[in-house]
Amino acid sequence: MSLKVYNTLGRKKVEFSPQKEGRVGMYVCGVTVYDYCHIGHARSVLVFDMIYRYLKARGFDTTYVRNFTDIDDKIISRAHQEGVDFREVSEKFIEAFYEDMDALKVEKPNVEPKATEHIREMVEMVRGLVAEGHAYVVDGDVYFDVLSFPEYGKLSGRTLEEMKVGARIEVGEKKRNPLDFALWKASKPGEPAWDSPWGPGRPGWHIECSVMSMKYLGETLDIHGGGLDLIFPHHENEIAQSEAYTGRPFCLHWVHNGFVSVEGEKMSKSLGNVLLIRDMVEEYHPEVLRLFLLSTHYRNPIDFSRRGLEEAKEAMNRLYRTLGAVRDVGASEGGPTTREGKEAAAKLGEKREAFYAAMDDDFNSALALAKVFEGARELNRFFKESGESQEEKARVVGVFMSLVKPVREVFGILEMDPHEWFMGGTKGLPLPVEEIERLIQERQEARECKDWARADAIRDELKAKGILLEDTPKGTIWRLA
Repeated sequence: MSLKVYNTLGRKKVEFSPQKEGRVGMYVCGVTVYDYCHIGHARSVLVFDMIYRYLKARGFDTTYVRNFTDIDDKIISRAHQEGVDFREVSEKFIEAFYEDMDALKVEKPNVEPKATEHIREMVEMVRGLVAEGHAYVVDGDVYFDVLSFPEYGKLSGRTLEEMKVGARIEVGEKKRNPLDFALWKASKPGEPAWDSPWGPGRPGWHIECSVMSMKYLGETLDIHGGGLDLIFPHHENEIAQSEAYTGRPFCLHWVHNGFVSVEGEKMSKSLGNVLLIRDMVEEYHPEVLRLFLLSTHYRNPIDFSRRGLEEAKEAMNRLYRTLGAVRDVGASEGGPTTREGKEAAAKLGEKREAFYAAMDDDFNSALALAKVFEGARELNRFFKESGESQEEKARVVGVFMSLVKPVREVFGILEMDPHEWFMGGTKGLPLPVEEIERLIQERQEARECKDWARADAIRDELKAKGILLEDTPKGTIWRLA
């Protein structure tokens, strides 16, 4: 099955067709580094981390570029408030960003350019747009002339009249049309500035992504990604300035992830419901957060709720219980030999193929993960109902693990040892691990003394707290109920 991607440009699924067979250039708009990252950032980052991982798993030689906006009005404002250089603010929050990404187990892109490291290239692009009549200069500011680009609005699907609604000329701006946008801003007293043909200033927001994406990926990108909120004006403006400058299509496939709400409300500082990544990973294991955020199709909105997180946590527990059973049985590469074994293996093989089919259908992570849980249930059923030998079970496990492998590669979950997961992989154990292990040891001693009442009492005490014991040939193991 060929990979299909929903292209925002055209509003339909299309067969994914990069410029060069087997190679993909993907650019995703990164963060503006003036504050800590929240779960809205986490969703976008994890969506494109998943897409990057899947493209590689499918055999594409993928170059992934994600930028840092490290000069911006908000960064300058925060620097003034704190009485420090703007670079101190941006570097502080770039470091914090990496801490958050490491906590979420996000793979690093191939290139992570900073806007301030590409000022010269931005000046050259703006110069070219002015020379070709697509931009004009007013008192040191440079604006893109939207009317010079007849296709303006093709990404958002809006007409010029529709886009003018709500557009306005800010105080101090001298642009001809409310839709025209700044390519270069003359610096104000006390602001950071770089030299340019139009005087000291700094780049506008939109120009940086065009410059950095084309520098590392060429004039036409295979994939450009970001949140739905970036379609207009940011990505619309990127298309206009880039295609006016090069005369070539800027991007073949536009991919946008849906919005995040919190307990049914829009996330905002005024409501006090902005949830920071660094706070959430203190409460929930990164794999739980990854599962929760990727269990909804990337284009759909997602509501971030405690109930949803608890459900994701229990879902992870179920998968790790299955992996615990798998570990006890072991895995064999040889195919099953009995009828029951072959039937179970065939069903697991179907789940594996369905996993890939779902991911090939516009990265449908929700359906792909559903197939993983179905596979786990099928394996558990086989373990429980069949009277097969350990050797035959191990052969079926081998097929199940061929489903687990791409799950680990693409979603970044199920990477822990099952025992380690239940020793602390899930936050908020009902008892300290040391206390659980002490009670298990006390129960073992009671059994050796044939004090069955005490042994049963300890089992019941732990069960009441949500901890189940299982006696195996290798000793007693425990898991959460």
